[in-house]
Amino acid sequence: MKRFRSLGIAVLAVGLASFSLIGRPADATGTKMADAAKNFLGSLNDEQKKKASYAFDDKKRLAWFFTPQQDKDKKYTRIGARLEEMSPEQKAAALALLKSGLSKSGFEQATTIMSLEGILADLEGAKGAMVRNTGWYFVTVFGEPSNTGSWGWRFEGHHMSVNYTLDKGEVVTATPLMFGANPAEVKGGDRKGLRTLPAIEDQARALIKSLNDDQNKVAKQPAPEGYEKKWEIKENNPHADVGLPIGITADKLTDEQRATLMKLLQAYADRMPEDLAAIEMKKAKGTEPSKLYFAYTGSTAPGEPYTYRVYAPEFVVEFLNVQADSAKNPANHIHSAWRRLPADFGLAK
Repeated sequence: MKRFRSLGIAVLAVGLASFSLIGRPADATGTKMADAAKNFLGSLNDEQKKKASYAFDDKKRLAWFFTPQQDKDKKYTRIGARLEEMSPEQKAAALALLKSGLSKSGFEQATTIMSLEGILADLEGAKGAMVRNTGWYFVTVFGEPSNTGSWGWRFEGHHMSVNYTLDKGEVVTATPLMFGANPAEVKGGDRKGLRTLPAIEDQARALIKSLNDDQNKVAKQPAPEGYEKKWEIKENNPHADVGLPIGITADKLTDEQRATLMKLLQAYADRMPEDLAAIEMKKAKGTEPSKLYFAYTGSTAPGEPYTYRVYAPEFVVEFLNVQADSAKNPANHIHSAWRRLPADFGLAK
């Protein structure tokens, strides 16, 4: 719990995914991000700045990870300046940059995701195979933050990767945008009952349970052995690589079911600032129903593994809850992401 308290102090000190957003005024979210990035870089010493700063065209900008990245000595292999090595003022500046790219609820989810590392550390103990540390999150800026050129930034660690690409003061894309949670629901201790990402499960379950037999035959996909690998979220890759869309199209759903599908997408869009979320949802709602797909595998019963995807011509939502970390914690480990199609990071292909 000490880890969570220390993170909370840093948060108090501070006070989605997106398609092309051409036409947005440069004095809104893009400028806030540029100002926050400049302030963050300006707070760092030379050694930290070297770790945090990369050229915009560096290939490492496309190498994103949400799984633990460590060598045989349990040392992280990520790039970026690490929260644990920052002063309180520097950490506040780093979290302010993260806050500039998320909504209030999205920021709360992000900081809660970080705090779950403390719970994992307590559950696994000293013999755990992975580093569990609320301070092992990394911040990187690619290019020179400004309202005139191209640049980007990333805030990343276990179960979180927030990536923004900007050009001339406008947000080009906020993908990949990945949030995960383990445990998805805390089963014991003083935080028992905490669910970090409830809406992305509740709305999906509601939609699946509402499907009639004929609809379910189209929406539900076979789940052969190893299907969690087939449906896994492809990190370290600017392409989602999900193949052709499968499942039931929105034109085959009832009005109520389509409304539930939109609530599910809203839960993902609500991770980002309100103005960007509104643009994303306008695009999602404007997608031709025959080109908007929903597919799932497995069972949504508590403790049972399942996955789902929402496909559209310009984006895909990916969700997995398939890992059974122990007999006492089955299918209680979430991965979820909003990806751009055909590619993330503002790439055309």
